[in-house]
Amino acid sequence: MCLLVISWQQHADYPLVVCANRDEFYKRPSLPAHFWSDHPNVFAGRDLEGGGSWLGVNTSGRFAALTNVRNPERHQDNARSRGQLVSDFLISDIAIDDYVEHLEELGFLYNGFNLLFSDGESLIYYSNHGGGAQRLGPGLYGLSNAALDTPWPKTQAAKQAMQQWLDNPLPVKHLATLLNSREKAADEDLPSTGISVENERSLSAQFIRTTNYGTRSSTALLVDREGSAEFFEQSYERGEADTAKHQLLEDFWK
Repeated sequence: MCLLVISWQQHADYPLVVCANRDEFYKRPSLPAHFWSDHPNVFAGRDLEGGGSWLGVNTSGRFAALTNVRNPERHQDNARSRGQLVSDFLISDIAIDDYVEHLEELGFLYNGFNLLFSDGESLIYYSNHGGGAQRLGPGLYGLSNAALDTPWPKTQAAKQAMQQWLDNPLPVKHLATLLNSREKAADEDLPSTGISVENERSLSAQFIRTTNYGTRSSTALLVDREGSAEFFEQSYERGEADTAKHQLLEDFWK
């Protein structure tokens, strides 16, 4: 996952609203969101190379999503797959504070990551690139391949798009299309993350398409005040819309 915007406990009707894009190499095999046969309570996409996920929920009301931190200088070739951080939280019943301790103990084994996760009562942000765990209060947050709310152009635009949706909510299918802009940032607004300017330019769009890497799916999660959830995922094949999945989760927050 490389771009995510989340509204937490600030809308009168929807305490949790998530919209996210997953960017990945086209050749990396994965499955779209589904109930996992080995963990039937988990509904998430699945990375078939590392076995984990980038974003998902479980039927006990848990949510988790991951973005990578872009920092080539600190890359470890033998690091664990970061997607395991999402799946480990979703398949377990570990208390959320205990999972924070787990991340603090073992986070160094992974390349740079940002993790957002919730048990329905709390929303936690954790990064292994410093700052420690943050228990987030009600608000609107944006996350890409840097720290939470780093004001990259596409992250700022994503938060603005989410605010417009919150002001005038539309069905979850429309929520999933919020982050489909292919407009690149101006060169003077590009971040400097240790890659070439050409690559920074390509990755500055919300929806990415290059010859070998790009946006593979867009996901929306919507939880209402009654505790029911809707999960919508639109998959893409080299920039073109492919399959879509709409899943209702009644009594998500019991």
